[in-house]
Amino acid sequence: MPVPESLSLSAAWFRLLTPAQQARVTRDVAVQACAAGSIVERRGELATAWIGVVSGLLKVSVGNADGKLASLTGVPSGGWIGEGSLLKRERRKYDVVALRDSQVARLPAPTFEWLLDNSLPFNRYLLDQLNERVAQFIGKAENDRLLDTDARVAQCLAELFNPLLYPGMGMRLAITQEELGYLARVSRQRANQALHVLEAAGLLRVDYGAVQVLDLDGLKRYGH
Repeated sequence: MPVPESLSLSAAWFRLLTPAQQARVTRDVAVQACAAGSIVERRGELATAWIGVVSGLLKVSVGNADGKLASLTGVPSGGWIGEGSLLKRERRKYDVVALRDSQVARLPAPTFEWLLDNSLPFNRYLLDQLNERVAQFIGKAENDRLLDTDARVAQCLAELFNPLLYPGMGMRLAITQEELGYLARVSRQRANQALHVLEAAGLLRVDYGAVQVLDLDGLKRYGH
């Protein structure tokens, strides 16, 4: 997919830019193919680009020396992550891994900073994204402590349909039960059970390799 087309389809912020700003972004951005299981960004490396998902699905996770892993969030098509590390000019504090074959865009740090200096709409978009991201992680910390497994799977799915973080998603997401299990930190079998509980509640429909959300507000409220 050509870079201008891939950006216009996957980046809501790109459409907020002036033609001159879009031209510079198109010139500077790089889109690469990342195979399932590959590391897109490695913890401890200096952040040098803003990361976007043109197609596919990424997982943001942390781990320790004992091999224990914790999934922080999933990032479907249309999502952009890593702005915090760029703004603070620091090393990544997490790994970003492709859960499936994905097309990943990298906007270099100098171009990212140039947009901050020259585009008020871009700044507003970024402010809204940071605010929504903070709310997402606060909610995740609460959910992990207070909710049962079915409800945690519901909240994990609801996060992937966030219209501010992942605009243009629609109500259908291509995701396997194994991928959902990785994100919700449960087994594939337990993710399958939870999906059927949520389907019986009328909140979603399970299709082959996908989930069709029927009641997003109900999904968000499930277990609360």
